[in-house]
Amino acid sequence: MTQHFPTRQLRFFLTAPSPCPYLPDRFERKVFAHLPLSDGATVNDSLTLVGFRRSQNIAYRPACEACAACVSARIPAGDYVFSRSERKVLARNTDLERHLVEAEATMEQFELLRRYLLTRHADGGMAEMAWPDYVAMVEDTAVRTHIIEYRTKSTDGGPGDLVACALVDLMGDGLSLVYSFYDPTAARRSLGSFIILDHLVQANLTGMPYVYLGYWVRGSEKMDYKVRYSPIELLRPEGWTLMSARDLRPTGQD
Repeated sequence: MTQHFPTRQLRFFLTAPSPCPYLPDRFERKVFAHLPLSDGATVNDSLTLVGFRRSQNIAYRPACEACAACVSARIPAGDYVFSRSERKVLARNTDLERHLVEAEATMEQFELLRRYLLTRHADGGMAEMAWPDYVAMVEDTAVRTHIIEYRTKSTDGGPGDLVACALVDLMGDGLSLVYSFYDPTAARRSLGSFIILDHLVQANLTGMPYVYLGYWVRGSEKMDYKVRYSPIELLRPEGWTLMSARDLRPTGQD
């Protein structure tokens, strides 16, 4: 059973414990609220600054009783200096075209998502996602959001092949990567990294201070990639804090 906490603007609910998808032998709980239709974007911006994430019209945050491994992460775009390997990733994908499209689900996107999930996350909670679920993920929102499609360049005047997609919220102070997926057979392109790097480029071009990555989970291999980007800010009890590579090393590692 969920519990709710009424406030002037929102009603917050607390989920029952369930197995953690990131760390073994742990259980997760979340506090969440339904974003209002009238000013959902403003409310979502405010909640993101204190550690919430958006999924459709719900904003949620971990509220685990004995664990604080999930930490909100964002990259300061203006201070970011691309490493040699990151410049190579950008260079390998200069043949792709980026298209900003409305947040409207297409079967082409969904088929790419299914290939991605079945190859990369077959045992995850999203592996059974059906077409109506994808439509809801993309379209059921009251915030400023869009999809970036990455396509190969066409030689016949039509659209090129779709190789990657990113669902992105436009916030007051940055770009928030809600979910991204890509062609699992294009390993050479490093598309997961490329999507993040490309959004850092776009944030700089548009004067946006941050790119929000969601949660980093200390101890989870599938989430370690987020702290490979430096500098990075993590939301600590004292507020957003710029972290060094040394700060983020596993406990006990020199």
